[in-house]
Amino acid sequence: MAERALRLGTVERIVTAAARRIGLDEAEVARLAGHSLRAGLATAAAVGGASEHSSMRQTGHTTREMVDRSVRDGALVRDNAAATAGR
Repeated sequence: MAERALRLGTVERIVTAAARRIGLDEAEVARLAGHSLRAGLATAAAVGGASEHSSMRQTGHTTREMVDRSVRDGALVRDNAAATAGR
C-alpha cells in the first residue's frame, strides 16, 4: 500500500486510458470514472458482508452517509427478485 493517496483525477485518467487501449468508443469511455470504481467496491463489499467501518477504511469515505449513498443500489443485487425466479 502506498504511503500517500493518489492525486485527484489519477484513477480516472488510468481507467479511461485503459478503456481507450482496449477499443471502447468515446461514449463508453466518458461514462467511466474513479467514483464508479469506488462505489462498485463499496457495493461489492456490502453485498459480501463487510462492515461499514471496513468499507470506509478502504474507500476513504469519511461518513456513513457517503458509504450508504454508494451502496444504496447494492440492495438490488442482494435482494433481487429476478435472481430467485425459476428456482
